[in-house]
Amino acid sequence: MNKIKALIVIFLVSVCTLNAQELKSPSGNFTMKFSLLQDGTPTYQLFYQNKEVIKTSKLGLELKNDAKSLLNDFKVVSAFPAAFNEIWNTVWGEETQIQNHYNELAVRLKQNGTEREMIIRFRLFNDGLGFRYEFPQQKNLVYFVIKEERTEFAMTGDHKAFWIPGDYDTQEYDYTESKLSEIRGLFKKAVTDNASQQQFSETGVQTSLMMKTADGIYINIHEAALINYSCMSLDLNDKTFVFQSHLTPDAKGDKGYMQAPCVSPWRTMVISNDARAILASRMTLNLNEPCKIEDTSWIKPVKYVGVWWEMITGKSSWSYTNDFPAIQLGVTDYSKAKPNGTHAANNKHVKEYIDFAALHGFDAVLVEGWNEGWEDWFGQSKDYVFDFVTPYPDFNVQEIHAYAKSKGIKMIMHHETSGSVRNYERHMDKAYQFMKDNGYDAVKSGYVGNMLPRGEHHYSQWILNHYQYAIEKAADYKIMVNAHEAVRPTGICRTYPNLIGNESARGTEFQAFGGSKPNHTTILPFTRLMGGPMDYTPGIFEMDIAKLNPNNNSHVNTTLANQLGLYVVMYSPLQMAADLPENYNRFLDAFQFIKDVPVEWAKSKYLEAEPGYYITIARKDKNSNNWFVGNSNGTTPRTSAITLDFLEKGKKYEATIYADAADADYKNNPQAYKISKQKVTNKTILKLRTAAGGGYAISIVEVK
Repeated sequence: MNKIKALIVIFLVSVCTLNAQELKSPSGNFTMKFSLLQDGTPTYQLFYQNKEVIKTSKLGLELKNDAKSLLNDFKVVSAFPAAFNEIWNTVWGEETQIQNHYNELAVRLKQNGTEREMIIRFRLFNDGLGFRYEFPQQKNLVYFVIKEERTEFAMTGDHKAFWIPGDYDTQEYDYTESKLSEIRGLFKKAVTDNASQQQFSETGVQTSLMMKTADGIYINIHEAALINYSCMSLDLNDKTFVFQSHLTPDAKGDKGYMQAPCVSPWRTMVISNDARAILASRMTLNLNEPCKIEDTSWIKPVKYVGVWWEMITGKSSWSYTNDFPAIQLGVTDYSKAKPNGTHAANNKHVKEYIDFAALHGFDAVLVEGWNEGWEDWFGQSKDYVFDFVTPYPDFNVQEIHAYAKSKGIKMIMHHETSGSVRNYERHMDKAYQFMKDNGYDAVKSGYVGNMLPRGEHHYSQWILNHYQYAIEKAADYKIMVNAHEAVRPTGICRTYPNLIGNESARGTEFQAFGGSKPNHTTILPFTRLMGGPMDYTPGIFEMDIAKLNPNNNSHVNTTLANQLGLYVVMYSPLQMAADLPENYNRFLDAFQFIKDVPVEWAKSKYLEAEPGYYITIARKDKNSNNWFVGNSNGTTPRTSAITLDFLEKGKKYEATIYADAADADYKNNPQAYKISKQKVTNKTILKLRTAAGGGYAISIVEVK
């Protein structure tokens, strides 16, 4: 990513003593105060528009098997202020350029008695604060084990929060909206409703955590640049409303193995009195390192279809046969097995998807269930079941590649690891080379199930290092990665933009597993998407799952117009039209929006937003002057009023509006939509009714 403009200067901050420092944001809206308590405990305090938003909060780390932790008894050795301002170009993103502008304060601490040194580096942006711990090379601190990180985030009151439990292995929860003081009472229901295992305290929540104060200030807590460290959740003291960091343990209960020189991830707080500014923040990306891939020309945003939803709903199966109760890799002869008749990843059916993709201008087709081993992937042979290069008898890799190439379609590989990361690493080079040999430029990887090695969690340091290894190894082969069931993103896609997608949250598949709350996608952009794009897989047109599988009574809790709006609201450079081709053929007029909407954007405008209630976003196509608008509405019908002042002055446009019909309702009439056209300019105000669980989508094309 080329730097267009960079300015680094040293500036002065007024200080009383080294032990008390003050830092202001470039705009002056934020003030951060650092100080040491009497016992030498480092603390920080944050003000927004002269109002305290983070009370005095302690900093430090508790070490394992150490007589003295990095918690107190510090003195300030030095404090170095600096300022930084640059504009960098994105490989892909919600805009083509991002400004990285902050004031910085690096406080160097030395601990009395141990003479250990630790730097706390603060960066104050116009949208919030980021800080991290740094451990320089030194003789008194080389190898150390983290027992717990003791970073605090002290709230000023009993804020409203949108939260999910602090699970070590999944983020696939519906969000609960409550006061902080109500989390304990609602915790068990939140866990039960999402059928997860309780592995955490009854006041533990995950980041990105979205809150709103009584006086209308929005606070988002997360982390950035999570590398070689353990994922952070937050434990709440619901009497004092103080959050404390809680790192995911490994199989031994340890939280992190460190060797100086090293750094922690950034702890982030994005804060504003306007919810739209939270969505517009790029602080998480800015706290990551610049791109480390020199040639990024092979990294391309992708719109795709795939053999997936029919398996998720139970209409079809991933497995080829029902003959074998247990599979032994290299021993089982699938050619002698009886096909079960429901295996979706067969040559004939996949060619039908390729034909559909080519007909409607899509880029690629994803095929899951193509390789041997799905019959017993949760069984005792799990550690060896997938080798990632051997197809079932009814799927010919070379034949499908040749057919797709003749149609101008790329194929997307699927690697389900079943959580056996050592097995995946053993096969990774061979698997990636197999992809390149057969024309695959992208892979969807999966980590469903308990982790192997046994006892490890999806978000512990060792497993996170595996995810990072997979991304970097894929870059060596010029392969893009879409990781599912991995850790939620923290902006690493800036450094490695071949990480083109993640799941790591409750995606569309849960609409076939009993449903998600109708307002789910009005929360995700404020939480999960703060760290990077999500492969949410929108575009479901048939909401009654029983019509695909009579044994599945699930219902997709949105309207069809909402599904269209998600292509703009749920940002991703990797967008799937997830439903079956036959369902799209029933609604080809609505399907036109999915065909038209881009996956590359020049700029984004956040028109209206309230977490949990509604979001409306406008984005400009990277390759034309066209604009696209998407809205997702919560459980209460409302009228959305937007001004099109983002359009170029003096020009005329035609807007095609895909909206909820007057009688639309996510439960009773989800497929009721209306399509209209009208001429618009930058002075036009549109008022559109959105149903419960509804929304709308608009394509705006310049009239030549």
